[in-house]
Amino acid sequence: MIYDFCTLTDTGLARDNNEDSVALDLPTQLCILADGMGGYNAGEIASGMATTFIKSEMGRWLSQAGRNANSKEVRRALEICVENANRSIFNAANSNPQYAGMGTTLVLGAFQGDRLMLGHIGDSRCYRLRGQAFVQITKDHSLLQEQMDAGLITPEQAAVSMNKNLVTRALGVEDTVLLDVHEHTVEDGDIYMMCSDGLSDMVDDAAIARILIGGAGLEQKAKQLIDLANAAGGRDNISVVLGHASEGLPKKGLMSRLFGK
Repeated sequence: MIYDFCTLTDTGLARDNNEDSVALDLPTQLCILADGMGGYNAGEIASGMATTFIKSEMGRWLSQAGRNANSKEVRRALEICVENANRSIFNAANSNPQYAGMGTTLVLGAFQGDRLMLGHIGDSRCYRLRGQAFVQITKDHSLLQEQMDAGLITPEQAAVSMNKNLVTRALGVEDTVLLDVHEHTVEDGDIYMMCSDGLSDMVDDAAIARILIGGAGLEQKAKQLIDLANAAGGRDNISVVLGHASEGLPKKGLMSRLFGK
């Protein structure tokens, strides 16, 4: 399986600074997106620490042991790496008064062959477009999601709720954190989209799907998504990571190339 990736982040129209952070480690096909929270710009410290730490540590592991690792080993490596990142952010928040209470959401994916090992914390999301079917493949750790699970509100009511940004789990807020990890089988033509809530809160799934289904390249699709969120008000920072999977053709041998076979 061959992968193409692109990332794009934008401050939006209502914020002065960007508390989102994205990272991409192309050699290991590791994608990371974080949406920070906390006063005095501490949110961007937390998200930046998360993406930098995880890219360095998980990227190093994937480039060494990870090449031949099985699913259980990759899952465990993700959990350990994220736990270490959580501890670093938590310690920084508790040793610097200006960073008190900072934290960040997180969504990250390691693409290996036809396998995606996907982890997330909070309400940053990952979606998959397969053919014409566009689905969210992460489940928010949020008050709204808990209320929907309990049957207290409908998805339509959740879409207009004032409690959209109340997450029930975040990286760096407590001394331990639980990472949800799921394995997905990747198929030829799949497009995976990770995003912060600056996109998913401003643009509905149908509009996102129309852009991803369209014929533009990945970079143009990402820009169209950012522009759409800003056109809807741009009330938050907006970040997108896109990954497209395609089955690579086997390389022809020298004699086959010479004789056109």
